[in-house]
Amino acid sequence: MRCLAARVNYKTLIIICALFTLVMVLLWNRCSSDRAGPFPRSLSGPERRAAASESDLARQQSEEASPQEQQKAPPIAGAFNKALGLKYEEIDCLINDEHTVKGRREGNEVFLPFSWVEKYFEVYGKIAQYDGYDRFEFSHSYSKVYTQRAPYHPDGVFMSFEGYNVEVRDRVKCISGVEGVPLSTQWGPQGYFYPIQIAQYGLSHYSKNLTEKPPHVEVYETAEEKDRASRSAEWTVPKGCSLSTVSDRAKFTSVKQFIAPDNTEGISLQLGNTRDFIISFDLKFITNGSVSVVLETTEKNQLFTVHYVSNNQLIAFKDRDIYYGIGPRTSWSTLTRDLVTDLRKGVGLSNTKAVKQTKIMPKRVVRLVAKGRGFLDNVTISATAHMAAFFAASNWLVRNQDERGGWPIMVTRKLGEGFKSLDPGWYSAMAQGQAISTLVRAYLLTKDHAFLSSALRATAPYKLPSEQRGVKAVFMNRHDWYEEYPTSPSSFVLNGFMYSLIGLYDLKETAGEKLGKEARVLYERGMESLKAMLPLYDTGSGTIYDLRHFMLGTAPNLARWDYHTTHINQLQLLSTIDESPLFKEFVKRWKSYLRGGRAKHN
Repeated sequence: MRCLAARVNYKTLIIICALFTLVMVLLWNRCSSDRAGPFPRSLSGPERRAAASESDLARQQSEEASPQEQQKAPPIAGAFNKALGLKYEEIDCLINDEHTVKGRREGNEVFLPFSWVEKYFEVYGKIAQYDGYDRFEFSHSYSKVYTQRAPYHPDGVFMSFEGYNVEVRDRVKCISGVEGVPLSTQWGPQGYFYPIQIAQYGLSHYSKNLTEKPPHVEVYETAEEKDRASRSAEWTVPKGCSLSTVSDRAKFTSVKQFIAPDNTEGISLQLGNTRDFIISFDLKFITNGSVSVVLETTEKNQLFTVHYVSNNQLIAFKDRDIYYGIGPRTSWSTLTRDLVTDLRKGVGLSNTKAVKQTKIMPKRVVRLVAKGRGFLDNVTISATAHMAAFFAASNWLVRNQDERGGWPIMVTRKLGEGFKSLDPGWYSAMAQGQAISTLVRAYLLTKDHAFLSSALRATAPYKLPSEQRGVKAVFMNRHDWYEEYPTSPSSFVLNGFMYSLIGLYDLKETAGEKLGKEARVLYERGMESLKAMLPLYDTGSGTIYDLRHFMLGTAPNLARWDYHTTHINQLQLLSTIDESPLFKEFVKRWKSYLRGGRAKHN
């Protein structure tokens, strides 16, 4: 009997334990569902991750964080409401009596999905980490204003162009091997030389040269006896080829002469550089030939070869070989190439306006290979070569200026409905202005009057109306304006006009009172127009790109935020060279628009 009672008690105890366990599980599930309750099942992936991060942060704070760490952590959304017992619930939000989106309600507060807010109000936000915690960062605009340096000077940094990287733009087909400047696909996949882009290429590298440290340079070959004593160049000369050191009268120095028939492997110089990727060398061909650079890449360590060939082919890509024509090169010239850009433009080559995106990068410059008959000297690899790029742009502008003083743009441009198309051969005041700014800097560096003369001739299109192939328009029969796009009717693009004024300022300050008189008159007339017309570009919450709404009676063409900040950056520059308080007032107000500021209403 006693054993039976013991068995019964044992069984009863087991049942009691089981019931207790079941009750605990039910209570745990109930609590868990309460914690998950504020987040409806319809959450999207990013919202689910944000919700989960909030829960994780709360647990970290309560279980792990020290008091100091708790002070650093951002506040946990919803914690106060949980303490009050409030819960989120899904609610339909009717938008303008047109459509419905799912929101959340918490007491008297209603929350709309940011994915909807972002599109509806054109605002921006992202989840980011701060002190180890996730937080949501909201911004009214996506573009930033650069801090204006000390008063602007024609020999200084051009605006904020040290941050420009023209060659990596997807609308740059490549850097021409013949001309050494960008070839644009902005308005056509075939590629063309766009003077605005070329001037910006030069100005950006000029500005980088002033703001960056001098580059590291590795010298591999100079053919000089004194250099051979300290460094042994590792040349490989296969059978049927020859390499010798000869004296060159034109250069007054020793150079390397090579003979390497095309059916051979070519003579090669071992480089092995894993640090830098700007290669430069002096070259002169006697016959057709090529200089190739072998690159080990991030693409499974595969070898790609960039060939610089003595023809006029623009660019080609086949298998793992990229070809750039560099012209005949029958007299001495220096070839400087960015191997990163050349590799990526080749691999990304397409028949569309945009270069295809690629992740491939060079890891190591393996060797240089020369074929044909010719001479080589001064083989170097460096981190940058900004002045080579700057002078490539400056020299292109001198060579390609036409008899009218302009740089014709050889592509059709349609600005928008209501404007007549600009046929190939049109001029742009923005191109004229930025070209002048480039040429003035080249003159100040070299004192070569070819650069200054070219800049002085570039004022001619400013004086001619658009109907006579100039860039001048007149607003309300009173205010002279220099057109970025000399359309019919006039378009009055703001940023292009201000760039044209900066170029005139650079020229008048550099050329002196006599030579710069014409530039000074054009600049002063333009500044009067800018001061009078600037209010027309203010919307009360942003700026306007042009005046098509006035000229065509259409809706205004609002400036994107990056154009809005360009307007501000330009006015900041002009405020350092003109004492009018107007520019500072507009800068202050337009900056406020970036943070959601608005003009007062009635």
